[in-house]
Amino acid sequence: MKEGYREVIVYSNKQIASNIYEMKVVSDKDELRFEGKSGQFYMVRGWESLDPYLSRPISICNIEEDRLTFLYEVRGKGTHLISTLESGHSLEILGPLGNGFNINIKGNIALVSGGIGIAPMIYLAKSLHANVDFYCGFRNEIYYIDEIEENVENIFISTEDDSKGYNGFITEILKPEQYDVIFTCGPLPMMKRVVEMCKGKVRVYASMESRIACGIGACLGCTIETKSGIKRICKEGPVFYGEEVLFND
Repeated sequence: MKEGYREVIVYSNKQIASNIYEMKVVSDKDELRFEGKSGQFYMVRGWESLDPYLSRPISICNIEEDRLTFLYEVRGKGTHLISTLESGHSLEILGPLGNGFNINIKGNIALVSGGIGIAPMIYLAKSLHANVDFYCGFRNEIYYIDEIEENVENIFISTEDDSKGYNGFITEILKPEQYDVIFTCGPLPMMKRVVEMCKGKVRVYASMESRIACGIGACLGCTIETKSGIKRICKEGPVFYGEEVLFND
């Protein structure tokens, strides 16, 4: 086992949409409880071989004392191997890592997600004590909306194939001037557009994504450009003040 990692047990691991999985893990020690806040992540390793060499960063989707939920998309060999784990299998995790969202914010708040970017927003919606509207953009399949229906005021859905909700991008129906703060997570073009729409109107925070190798800021493999210099997503982020990020085309 790698230094700092601990072993957990798969409670459930199921496919909920095309290439989208929900995995719940429990501790192998009764007295151990999971920690973390929305926007933070864990490095996850569910295989014994040296290939893939790197663990995979997966956002916290929910925490229920003795149970930690991950919502992830199968994109490569690592996440594919994780998706094959069955109940009772063990895996190694390191975390919680990174800086998450500030949940001590009041007023009218909008959460804007795109695709698998919905994962950290689920726990954020459950953690906030404010008036929250949830904007969810999908290409086609809708998933996990029922997990936050009781925690938000309104849910706005868009699909690019016109299968449900608004036909188009979720940013096309967002009205920034109605909110005091906006949190966003999803594809870079979507977050860039959200930041542009909010400029001079409302404060926005973006949860950035990158290939994260170590998870602790040592390898400098997940850097982004900001107005105040190079920052590490795994250490200074993943959550950044939106207008500080330089979204390079």
